[in-house]
Amino acid sequence: MDAALIETFEPHEEIELDLLLEAIWRQYHYDFRGYSRSSLHRRMARAQARLGLPSLSHLQHRILRSPADFADLMGFLTIQVSEMFRDPSYFLALRQQVIPHLRTYPSLKVWIAGCANGEEFYSLAILFREEGLEDRTIFYCTDISPAALSKAEAGIYDLDRIAQFSENHRLSGGRTSLSDYYTAGYGAAVFDKSLRRRAVFAEHNLASDEVFSEVQLVSSRNVLIYFDRDLQDRALGLFGKSLVRGGFLGLGAKETLRFSACWPGFTDFAENEKIYRRNTLTMEEPRDGA
Repeated sequence: MDAALIETFEPHEEIELDLLLEAIWRQYHYDFRGYSRSSLHRRMARAQARLGLPSLSHLQHRILRSPADFADLMGFLTIQVSEMFRDPSYFLALRQQVIPHLRTYPSLKVWIAGCANGEEFYSLAILFREEGLEDRTIFYCTDISPAALSKAEAGIYDLDRIAQFSENHRLSGGRTSLSDYYTAGYGAAVFDKSLRRRAVFAEHNLASDEVFSEVQLVSSRNVLIYFDRDLQDRALGLFGKSLVRGGFLGLGAKETLRFSACWPGFTDFAENEKIYRRNTLTMEEPRDGA
């Protein structure tokens, strides 16, 4: 589908996009060159319209000379749409099937790759608190966007989103009321800062950065869908190298490991919820029959 969409763009638009992505990499060291082309074209078109620019060449000229305009462009290039306990059955599977295995570790590290505005992190922090694992866990919350990380660390969300968050939490097997974890006022819900005491928020680019820690769980949901196949394989390779043997990887509902170069290093664990387990072989070794 993506290839067909790319064919609808004029050759000069493809060249302009290539030059713009190269300029962003060389000037600001953010690498979007492996992102889905059709998705990039759509996002750039929205940025052009917002900034009132007639072409990608004009957009390139603007962002190379104005870091402030590049910061605005980052808001279009990085997708920050999520909700707490999104896809509750995923969190229910973590609670019922993955947590019993994680209990066997004396200490835990969890990597939330592409944490966006923090909804995924707070979901996991609450789940781990309810399951009695919070005090032995460090959460690494990473994203390419500094603005998103600031929002995640603040933990402030519009109050009109809380009803959906609360219902998701209930369906995920929540042991308490979500209202126990936030204070409401002035149209916003502020989540308890104690949830962040075991969290580290840091910039990390899956397109260019490397592994930084050994972890028992990687949760990276609805990030890979914006990457091309090569970048998907790179990101999945980082996740595999980060995980201890027997560690767990959770992906989004429309994402899969099965057709990636990394699949031989994993087995299905909760297939319907896209939770995989790192097997006991090295990432380079094929499984029997693979």
